[in-house]
Amino acid sequence: MVSKETDEDFLFLAEDEAEVTGDELKLGEWQLLIVDDDEEIHTVTKLALSDLTVLGKRLVFNHAYSGAEAIAFLRQHPNTALVLLDVVMESDNAGLLVVQQIRDELQMDEVRIVLRTGQPGYAPEESVIKEYDINDYKTKTELTRSKLVTSIIASLRSYQQIRTINQSRRGLEKIINAGANLLEQHSLHEFSEGVVTQISSLIGLHAEGVLCAQIEDDGSASENIYVLGAAGHYAPYIKCQLHRLNNQRIVNQITQCLHNRQHLFTDQDTVLYLGNEKHCAAVYIETNRPIEQLDRQLIEVFLSNISIGYENVTLFQQLKHAAYIDPLTKTPNRNEFIQILQDTRRYEAAGSVAVLIDIDHFSDVNDGLGQDVGNELLIAVAFRLIEHFGNCAQLGRIGADVFGLVGPETELTPDRLQQVFNEPFHASEHALQVNATFGLCHLADSSEQGLTILKHVYIALNKAKKHYGQNYQYYQADMEDEMAERLALLRMLRQDFAQGRLELWYQPQISLQSKQVVGTEALLRWPQANGQYISPAVFIPLAEYSGLIVDIGSWVLDQACLQIKQLEKHGFSALRIAVNVSMPQFRNQGFVQSVIDCVNRHQIKPDLLELEITESVVMDEPKIVIEALQKLKNFGIKVAIDDFGIGFSSLSYLQQLPLDRIKVDRAFIRDIDHAAGEVIAETIISMGKRLNLATIAEGVETLAQEQAVKAMGCDEVQGFMYAKPMPPAALLQYLQQSGKVTTSD
Repeated sequence: MVSKETDEDFLFLAEDEAEVTGDELKLGEWQLLIVDDDEEIHTVTKLALSDLTVLGKRLVFNHAYSGAEAIAFLRQHPNTALVLLDVVMESDNAGLLVVQQIRDELQMDEVRIVLRTGQPGYAPEESVIKEYDINDYKTKTELTRSKLVTSIIASLRSYQQIRTINQSRRGLEKIINAGANLLEQHSLHEFSEGVVTQISSLIGLHAEGVLCAQIEDDGSASENIYVLGAAGHYAPYIKCQLHRLNNQRIVNQITQCLHNRQHLFTDQDTVLYLGNEKHCAAVYIETNRPIEQLDRQLIEVFLSNISIGYENVTLFQQLKHAAYIDPLTKTPNRNEFIQILQDTRRYEAAGSVAVLIDIDHFSDVNDGLGQDVGNELLIAVAFRLIEHFGNCAQLGRIGADVFGLVGPETELTPDRLQQVFNEPFHASEHALQVNATFGLCHLADSSEQGLTILKHVYIALNKAKKHYGQNYQYYQADMEDEMAERLALLRMLRQDFAQGRLELWYQPQISLQSKQVVGTEALLRWPQANGQYISPAVFIPLAEYSGLIVDIGSWVLDQACLQIKQLEKHGFSALRIAVNVSMPQFRNQGFVQSVIDCVNRHQIKPDLLELEITESVVMDEPKIVIEALQKLKNFGIKVAIDDFGIGFSSLSYLQQLPLDRIKVDRAFIRDIDHAAGEVIAETIISMGKRLNLATIAEGVETLAQEQAVKAMGCDEVQGFMYAKPMPPAALLQYLQQSGKVTTSD
């Protein structure tokens, strides 16, 4: 047995000590664990090795006084490089049991172990080294300071080599797996996010504060660099210009990397260059420490491995670019803007607003000055919108003459939007003053889906178009409810019309001179299952808006002609029927011929069918309406203008219309006992007579009203005083019972 004194003295035996110098790669530390049940061994070992530097790193000493303490320490400190381990402690083989636990239980194959013993013979040296992967096994008497230093240097070199090999292997596995995943990506943004995440994982960093940027236009100015992929607190800036990060260091580092086409490594950050001359990017990583040489090599291999994938995904992105960028204004198109809305809603909903800008009467520019001028106007509008809002909002072209903006609600206000249109736009040699209508929607009040957000902004825009005196509207939830109700009503109207549930009723028209029924007006009715009726004022505009009025109008004409034929069979051969016609019907190219065909099909006299039009219809498309009515008039069909005086129509159009009759609106008849109402009604009747037109007053409900219009020279009346609108069977009964029916023209 060797005494304790002898155990201590071995550290100071006189021997020539060769100076040991390591390759100083970089400053750092080696974590050593001294395991011995004798406290003095800890002290003298630390004293002997305190000034030792190995491979440019100093030694940091940790202490354990039993096998259990050693295992507990190693569980908490897996990066321990070397263990100086006593064999005999609480038991004769305690050290060997610790070695076994390190290798088998803790699975620590990198840490190096030097066994020391003052009692040789407890374990054969050769078998212990082979079985337990031990670097050295010496008796304490053998270990002079020089030999101990030599053993430690050899062990630490071995540790570094094994660790380098393992890191390289794990790094290569990550590279292979990451590269395979990234090569499957077709989205440039997803690829870029994958790159920054994988690099962070590769060098053992959390992905917070990582981004990827690429020059999309010529030059290297920061305004031409865009964030393609990001992680951590930079994630909201994906697809934004780099300068919007408001971090000048990042802008400078990325710009320098792209300009010099090489990596940048500093103590604060790392910027990696990726790509080739045509497709280049910079990956910025907030490291806050230098990147080790081994990690740099792994990064080089990784970037080489994915460079082809980056080029491929960039080429694929160029194809997508054509599908998501408006070719005229070079701004995002509708599809891309929907994605921008969705991304902004996800990351910056609070305080953000989406806007749609509709250029009023843009078709007039195209029709009057040509499409080239129209295109130049659109480019000029896009350019000015970028001038005003490019630094805070994202612009897109959503439709032919509709632009979209998304950004801070403090910037995108109705007043600031209107300022864009205060000055004329220059298109070709023209200076065009145009106005616009705005629909706005707070993103926090809308859906998380981009398409739904766009729908909400369109609802606000359409509301603004119908709102006179104000050219903007903010979206509110009740707007969508109102729209949903309208759509539900329209679906029900389509269904009921297809199933033949609409009805055509008739209100008699009376001659003031003969007191006989001279005609009827056909009025559309929509009955409900509960016995109630939906007002024509509600469903007729819906039918006109949807275009369903064309089919309904054809059915009404057919039913009216059929009713004329039925009345003729019952002896009422001279009663005309008036049918209301709307603008969508006139716009239908086959309208005129369809009316003529309907008259011929039922074999009725053309002059028994009268078409009623309103002033608003005439004013909408005067040329189309006048031309169509002239053809119908030539065929023999009668024409009346309804609600005269309400639409403030131009008398120049009135004299061009092939009219037979003027209807005085019920609003003037209702106020006929007032001076103003009396004057207007008398003026209309007088003008009708001067134009050789018959006049009919509608809405007559009292004897006083009848006497008033009769005194003014009115020819016919219509109203509740004589008869309410009634279905065909009731009309026939009314005519038969009244006995006052015109039998000839």
